[in-house]
Amino acid sequence: MEAPAFSYTSRYRLLLCRPLSRGYAGWSPGKPCFERRISLSVRAFSEDSTVTLLDYGAGNVRSVRNAIRHLGFDVKYVNKPEDILNANLLVFPGVGAFTSAMHVLNDNGLAEALCTYIEKDRPFLGICLGLQLLFESSEENGPVKGLGLIPGVVGRFDSSNGLRVPHIGWNGVQLTKESGILHDIEGQHIYFVHSYRALPSDANKDWVSSTCNYGDTFIASISRGNVHAVQFHPEKSGVMDVLTRHLQEDVPGCMLFADDIPLVDKTREGVEDGDVISRIQVGWLKWRNASGLLYDRKVPLKLKGKFYKMVVRPAMLYGAECWPLKEKHNTKLCVAEMRMVRWMSGFTLRDRIRNEHIHEKVGVAPVEDKIRESRLRWFGHIKRRPSDDPVRKVAVLDLTFVKKEVGLALLRNFLCPSTKSKLKRLASGKASRLAKRVIACLDVRANDSGDLVVTKGDQYDVREHTDENEVRNLGKPVELAGQYYSDGADEVTFLNITGFRDFPLADLPMLQVLRYTSENVFVPLAVGGGIRDFTDANGRYYSSLEVASEYFRSGADKISIGSDAVYAAETYLKTGVRVKTGQSSIEQISTVYGKQAVVVSIDPRRLYVKSPEEVEFKTVKLRSPGPHGEHYVWYQCTVNGGREGRPIGAYELAKAVEELGAGEILLNCIDCDGQGQGFDIDLIRLITDAVSIPVIASSGAGAVEHFSEVFQKTSASAALAAGIFHRREVWVFKIIYAN
Repeated sequence: MEAPAFSYTSRYRLLLCRPLSRGYAGWSPGKPCFERRISLSVRAFSEDSTVTLLDYGAGNVRSVRNAIRHLGFDVKYVNKPEDILNANLLVFPGVGAFTSAMHVLNDNGLAEALCTYIEKDRPFLGICLGLQLLFESSEENGPVKGLGLIPGVVGRFDSSNGLRVPHIGWNGVQLTKESGILHDIEGQHIYFVHSYRALPSDANKDWVSSTCNYGDTFIASISRGNVHAVQFHPEKSGVMDVLTRHLQEDVPGCMLFADDIPLVDKTREGVEDGDVISRIQVGWLKWRNASGLLYDRKVPLKLKGKFYKMVVRPAMLYGAECWPLKEKHNTKLCVAEMRMVRWMSGFTLRDRIRNEHIHEKVGVAPVEDKIRESRLRWFGHIKRRPSDDPVRKVAVLDLTFVKKEVGLALLRNFLCPSTKSKLKRLASGKASRLAKRVIACLDVRANDSGDLVVTKGDQYDVREHTDENEVRNLGKPVELAGQYYSDGADEVTFLNITGFRDFPLADLPMLQVLRYTSENVFVPLAVGGGIRDFTDANGRYYSSLEVASEYFRSGADKISIGSDAVYAAETYLKTGVRVKTGQSSIEQISTVYGKQAVVVSIDPRRLYVKSPEEVEFKTVKLRSPGPHGEHYVWYQCTVNGGREGRPIGAYELAKAVEELGAGEILLNCIDCDGQGQGFDIDLIRLITDAVSIPVIASSGAGAVEHFSEVFQKTSASAALAAGIFHRREVWVFKIIYAN
């Protein structure tokens, strides 16, 4: 998927706002009017196509906004209570802590307006905290009184029986009653991230539309009339379609070529006509918004073509690499594109100029070539096979097994209730428990030319061992993130590994990476690097909360704290009585955004000892002797990218940050980093046994079998890798199917 990373948008800000009626100067009055030609392809801007978004100022609502716009709707934010009362479609993407949200709603007079809107049975969709706030109260930092619209109390998951809290990852839901927006959702994996939940009861049973099981059965969604709310994140559940499991097992990895596996829909119906038409409509909507630029004769054709490739076509071809297209659908896409390309180049059919010439003039490849290219990349090709080679295998694609974009479909069903009746209902999936997550990690830093690139170190050394000693460049951040999303990654993590050198708020390129990525990647995004308290050269103090807020507002769902967490843990443990001051970055951010938004990254290295008595830190008995015959090892934590060791062990750090409010641990290992010999199983066992929060295993993966090993031998909730994905040594979807 092409990344929308262009820098010339601001130059044409005024052009984008030009009215359509002025059109293109080269068109005569007798020629077909632009508005009339596209009236069947574009949703007209009206009140019905505008979604009102209730953003109370905390958390990442950019993802919800991008998902709504991706579906062809405009977004308007709530600024005052009257905006809620006048809304036609209201979405409340609650993110953060229950107490903070209720304070904002009450202080701004939004709580009363929200209750009035819902009591009148107006179209409403609450997400995550947007569901919890509807209940009577919450135990989070409380009890705290909620809106009181649904009977029940929101309580914390019980972790006393070994349950890892927060509940983070992809879990299945079970429907308890028919609900229009839950079309095709039963048994599918949906993304959850929360520490608190509401339980079903006789008092609220009329509201409950689905449940989920994690330790006990809790409410996954509610529905009554036009009022809906979900505990999961539909905007983060947009996993791309991938090969079905039975197809993957039948085909060796070396034969995953798009040419080798023609997808034949056994129903002979292919994709629904409405699906393709909907994508074309979204493309026309993007086109209409940019009509001022595309009709301006002063704008070079190549620049128009670049805009088209980065903005319009990705929206029109979203997910097309997985479509079992019929010929008529391919024709529809080709016709739509040629109309766009001809209009922005100023040519009509009367000019008798061949399509190939227009494509070349604008610098845009034919749409059928782009679909083919996407399929080849998505299926994991390494090289194109000769066209005269025989087809090795024809596989039948059974649409009942295809993993759909469940989350985005739910949003579409809410925003367009009429569309769900046109969609063929698929058989229920088999998701019934929390799935292990596979996370793609991108280490981002500036190269010697100042450009942000994705790199990967060998035991944290990211420079090539050449005479130039340049930074290892493995690709562009936005493009790779989009690729891993297409490959089926459950999450994407950005680690800004130069963040400890410069102040993050001045690191605008990294913020731009997040903004562009969140426009087309609908899985959770995490970012780390330099999140700490800071005083600038002018003496202005910024708290770590302010720094983290910039990342959240730019599209991050979670932030990862590294060095600052080590210092905070050291201070916390030195007091002896372990008193929380509320001043550490972990405490500040988790109080406002919730524990599930805080990840602590631990970078330990092995230090071998002959007996546990030699050190005050937790040791592990080795399965084989160390380099000098040692039988034990302890893991020393480091800061500043592994450059400086600290007097604290990984075990002690993990327990301390959990008490301070971390919701997840990203566990690295300097000794295993870049070696490709597998994860450090002893280290992962040590940490997962010490804490009750989820642990992400990292460093050392070199094969699919390494992921299976860490999931089978440890209690890790997720596994992360970087270099093997960047170099295409292992494909994300192969790991998913193997586990």
